Amino acid sequence: MKIGITGATGHLGRLVIDKLKGKVSADSLVALVRSPQKAADLGVEAREADYNKPETLDSALSGIDTLLFISGSEAGKRAKQHQDVIEAAKKAGVRWIVYTSLLHADISKISLAGEHRATEAALKEAGIPYTLLRNGWYTENYAGSIPGALAAGAFIGSAGEGRISSAARADYAEAAVAVLTGEGHEGKVYELAGDEAFTLSDLAAEVSLQTGKAIPYKNMSQDEYAATLASFGLPEGLAQAIAGWDAAAAEDALYDESRQLSALIGRPTTPLSETVAETLKGA
Repeated sequence: MKIGITGATGHLGRLVIDKLKGKVSADSLVALVRSPQKAADLGVEAREADYNKPETLDSALSGIDTLLFISGSEAGKRAKQHQDVIEAAKKAGVRWIVYTSLLHADISKISLAGEHRATEAALKEAGIPYTLLRNGWYTENYAGSIPGALAAGAFIGSAGEGRISSAARADYAEAAVAVLTGEGHEGKVYELAGDEAFTLSDLAAEVSLQTGKAIPYKNMSQDEYAATLASFGLPEGLAQAIAGWDAAAAEDALYDESRQLSALIGRPTTPLSETVAETLKGA
């Protein structure tokens, strides 16, 4: 049986392949990537599968039985890109698709949810058995702002006291591997999130505790936060999007207490304190 992994050279894809190699033969894995040269270090077969070049998809998916379909990174283009992948998978006779969606994609107010809803609908229409891994935020999304916060003396955002049930990227990779190598997952929808939620004030407090420096969290309005991000050099559209995600988080769009992620991986999710410590080591 061949398992194909799209986006295999991305952060999540690399973790998945590394963990899969501990469960199945490397010969059964196929990295589906934009640039096969960048996949040379993965130790598995690599095929060109460029979301922006639909003509590469048919041959890339040939002989693939199970597809881990990691969503694309180009917001605004993904509905069409994902539709092309699903159509190619159908032509190639893929028997099962495991798709990385967004936490509570069906009802989420996060702007990214629309493309995930479109992809989930396309999967249903395709008639291929599928599983939805609705991933919450990666803790690394927030940990990445720690060096800047240390330099500026404060965290900023527009998430208020919204609860964020994030988990480490490795936790989500482990869940994908558990599904791909397990049984009884077809047709399931998993809402995947961290066991313990935190606010951005909690994140600031954890960083303060570990560094011995007083790093407060400064909450802003959505517009103020977007303007501040743009002043740092972020493109206007991205600045607006990030501020909007925080505003949605303020209404608990990233909160979930079902603990389906820890149930899938058979252990508690990685605590915030651990990811903060890892980030500070590399800062």
